[in-house]
Amino acid sequence: MANHKKSSHGGGASGASQRQLRVGELIRHAIADILAQGGVHDPALEGHIITVPEVKMSPDLKLATIYVMPLGGRGIDEVIAALARNKKFLRGEVAHRVNLKFAPDLRFRVDDRFDEAERIEKLLRTPAVQRDLKTDSDQD
Repeated sequence: MANHKKSSHGGGASGASQRQLRVGELIRHAIADILAQGGVHDPALEGHIITVPEVKMSPDLKLATIYVMPLGGRGIDEVIAALARNKKFLRGEVAHRVNLKFAPDLRFRVDDRFDEAERIEKLLRTPAVQRDLKTDSDQD
């Protein structure tokens, strides 16, 4: 019989629990496999290669927020809408592939981390920032 200890932080501000991370990763793999195999038959998804970089689980494991991005960022609104339309099918597929007591509700969101990284990169290349960086390095 396994000895289960309750986590004191419960996935709050200090981060997700190991269980949340593990289940999120299992669901991420399942969703990525379903999409890669063309398991969702929706015209809006045809021709899109969709990456699933992250899945965040709620502390009670009843909600999975799935972050997705179509290759090249094309048609993101259509992709999110198509995934939302096929949420019931995807939830059933996740339930078959991931052994959980309850299949979580699925919520799809745009993974905008790449956009944010690009925005920061552009800021760093602006003449004003380059000037400031050069001034700082000249003082060293």
